[in-house]
Amino acid sequence: MHTLRCHLQHLLNPLHLYCRLQEAGLTEPLARRLSQAYERTLYRHLLA
Repeated sequence: MHTLRCHLQHLLNPLHLYCRLQEAGLTEPLARRLSQAYERTLYRHLLA
């Protein structure tokens, strides 16, 4: 179970999301704002 939690923490990490958004073609400022909003609203409550 510990490995599943670690894997989810990696996949759902705001920095990981930021990198994937940039790979998808979003601009750097937009990807940063989206990942910061995701961190504030969801990530802190999911796995933190």
